[in-house]
Amino acid sequence: MLPAADGRQPLRKNVVQYPAHGKTAGGVCPRRRTTAVFISSSKDTTVFDNIPIEWRDLLDIGVVSVLLYQLIQMVRGSRALAVLTGLGLLTLLYFFSRAVGLYTLSWLLQHIFSSIFILIVVIFQSDIRQALGEMGTHRLFRKKQLMQDGVEEVVMACVEMARLRVGALIVVERSMRLGDMIKREGVRVDAQLSRQLLMNIFYPKAPLHDGAVVISRGRLMAAACILPLAVAKGQSFGTRHRAALGVTMESDAVVIVVSEERGEISVAMKGELMRALDAGRLREVLNEVL
Repeated sequence: MLPAADGRQPLRKNVVQYPAHGKTAGGVCPRRRTTAVFISSSKDTTVFDNIPIEWRDLLDIGVVSVLLYQLIQMVRGSRALAVLTGLGLLTLLYFFSRAVGLYTLSWLLQHIFSSIFILIVVIFQSDIRQALGEMGTHRLFRKKQLMQDGVEEVVMACVEMARLRVGALIVVERSMRLGDMIKREGVRVDAQLSRQLLMNIFYPKAPLHDGAVVISRGRLMAAACILPLAVAKGQSFGTRHRAALGVTMESDAVVIVVSEERGEISVAMKGELMRALDAGRLREVLNEVL
C-alpha cells in the first residue's frame, strides 16, 4: 500500500480495492491493483454544527425562560405550589397505573387530565387575575423600584409612631408570597403605600389597628392580619415581637415592629430580631434586604 502524497498512511477502513486482470506469457491471470481512496474528516466538527440557530430561536428561548421564571415566582410560597405538587403526583400515579395494568384507575385519571386546563383556571383564577393585572399595569417588572420608593415611607411612619408610642406590625413580602394569609385573616386594602396611610391604620382607635399590615410589590395589600406566634424566647418578647418572629420562621418576609411600651423599632428576619433601630439603621437594613 503506497503512502499518500502528503506522507499520510491510508486508513484500511477507508480503502476501496478494485481487482484488475493482466496478461502473462502463459495466458490470462488475475492481477490485483489497489487504489486508495481517502475520506477526509474534520476533527473540529461537533454535533452542534448541524443544528441551525437563528435569532428567532434565541428570542423564543428568552421569552419562555422569563415566563417560567415569573410562573415560579408566582407560585412560590403559596398554595399554588402545593396544588402543582399534587397534580405532579397524580401524573406519576397515572403512568404507574398504565404500567401495571390498573385500568379503572387509569381510565379515571385520564378523564381528569382531559379537563386539566379548566381545572387549572378554576383553581388558580385569583393568581392568574393578579398576574394579568400586574402585566397590564407594567408592575410586574417594577417591583424593585416600587419597594425602594416605599422604604422611605415605611421608615418615616415607623419613626413617627415610635415617637408617639403607637404600636405597629408591618410585614414586607419578599419572594415567598403571603397571599393565603391575607385571604384567610386580613382585610384586603391594595392601596398606594404612604406614611399617612400606615399611621391611620395603626391609630389606636382605628378599626384595623389590631393586627399586621402586609406590604407586597410596593403596595399596602392588607391590614388586620393575624400572624402565627413563635414560641417565646424570653420575658421581654411581647405579642407583636412573637408574631414577627413566627412569620419570619415560616417565610422570607421582613417584619418591622414598633413597640408602644418602649417606643423602639425592631426588625425580624429569618427568626432573628434586631432591636432598638434608629431611622438611619432601619433605612439601611430595609434597602439591603428588599
